[in-house]
Amino acid sequence: MLAALGFRLGQMVLVMFGISVVAFLIFFGTPGADPSARIAGRNASQETLAQVRHDFGLDRPLPVQYGLMMDRLFVSRDLTSFVNRGQLVVPTVASAIPVTLSLVGGAAVLWVLGGLVVGVIAGATHGTFIDRALMILSLVGVSVPVFWLGEVANLLTQSRWHDTWLFSWVPPLGYIALTEDPWGWFKALIIPWITLATLYVGLYGRVLRASLIEMMQEDFIRTARAKGIGERRVLLHHGLRTSLVAFVTMFGLDFGALVGGGALLTEVVFGLQGVGKLTYEALQTLDLPMILATVIYAAFFVVLANFVVDIAFAIIDPRARDVR
Repeated sequence: MLAALGFRLGQMVLVMFGISVVAFLIFFGTPGADPSARIAGRNASQETLAQVRHDFGLDRPLPVQYGLMMDRLFVSRDLTSFVNRGQLVVPTVASAIPVTLSLVGGAAVLWVLGGLVVGVIAGATHGTFIDRALMILSLVGVSVPVFWLGEVANLLTQSRWHDTWLFSWVPPLGYIALTEDPWGWFKALIIPWITLATLYVGLYGRVLRASLIEMMQEDFIRTARAKGIGERRVLLHHGLRTSLVAFVTMFGLDFGALVGGGALLTEVVFGLQGVGKLTYEALQTLDLPMILATVIYAAFFVVLANFVVDIAFAIIDPRARDVR
């Protein structure tokens, strides 16, 4: 088990290094791209461009530029935005992380619980009216775009019905820090949580149902039934545990991608200044240091999520502990 952990950890470090190199080369080493031109502004003289290149180390070989950039990003952490002069990149990204983590973390709790309930009930009632009704509702949830559902939620809770008893408790759009007002934090995020989780409840419920139905036809399930074990225990103890492998894989990848900025549309619709919205604004202005930082941040969470999934596999299935 320890060997598997060490092997996966080494893989994670190598992948992160490779991603940082690729991201740097795309944004700073692409032939024809000149970051100094964006820093100096339009119609800058050649002298100004040369001075900017020297000040930012952009006139040095690419490996040196990469080393300087990583040093300023991870060691001294004084890398500044090319667009908003003086704005430090690392503190800006760090201030956006709690917003994204709050949004995705709360939504993840809802979609995991909802996906388990939908998947287990549909799998246990396979072929009945309840199964078909749940699958239709799941399909609706998967099909509804997040931005549309969010706008409808805002229309109802912030405008049409805001003054009624039903939604008068909903605060204005924006983020309230958990440390400042825990109840306000919950009220500000409950609608975004439900909006973001709706898609994944339907998706995870359908996947778990299909996996559970397939698993219940396996020989070890028939053996368990032959031993006289009750149907409920066979379903929950034997079938569900094995079916969770696909569930855990999906959750790890989806959670990592959303924390890495994949919740952009939800953040924009509900006015949450998270990492996704920060990345979107940086792409609009081609703020290269900010883009580089958010890309590496996003890659880190995706790789970390894969690492956690590998560990979960090693716990669930001992065969996954083989490092070869």
